[in-house]
Amino acid sequence: MYKQEEGFTAYMCTGTPVDCVKLALNEFLDRKPDLLVSGINHGSNAGISVIYSGTMGAAIEGCIFEIPSFGVSLCEYSPDADFTYACEVAKKMAATVLEKGLPRGICLNINVPQGEIKGIKITSQTQGKWVNEYQRSADGNGRDVFWMTGNFENWEEDNVNTDEWALANGYAAVVPVKIDMTAHDFIPELKKWDLESSI
Repeated sequence: MYKQEEGFTAYMCTGTPVDCVKLALNEFLDRKPDLLVSGINHGSNAGISVIYSGTMGAAIEGCIFEIPSFGVSLCEYSPDADFTYACEVAKKMAATVLEKGLPRGICLNINVPQGEIKGIKITSQTQGKWVNEYQRSADGNGRDVFWMTGNFENWEEDNVNTDEWALANGYAAVVPVKIDMTAHDFIPELKKWDLESSI
């Protein structure tokens, strides 16, 4: 879908957020954008959720294309959610990233709690996992259906430098995310396993 009004052109696609970015960068845009902002998304992408996030997938794709990129999520699922403070954070971050830039291979994961916020904290990704993720029930024909539910098991509840702590205490959380997922500190140990010898 294509729409043009005075001052801007808009496109819409039915794919994932990453599809949207790829399509725009490869087919529609005449030049590389100065900034890529993904979101504002309904629901948190803090902690391990960043791995599953379509919102952050789009930001990561922008980062791969060497565009300063970030994803923004509001930690609220209600259709009546108030995006006021999330918009303010996004505007501030956009202006700052445009001014300062981001290093190659790094994008930002920004999560904002619902309601008025105390400020912004630069944090790390909370370590933890989702548990009891599905609730089984039956549809009208007696077939099994599964609803996503679950609770986040926080392995670092006392760590005040994590995104989950910041959000729980009324702050927007900004986590720098690297595209390179290599565990560089484990490579020397892995080399000791003698896996590189011929099979």
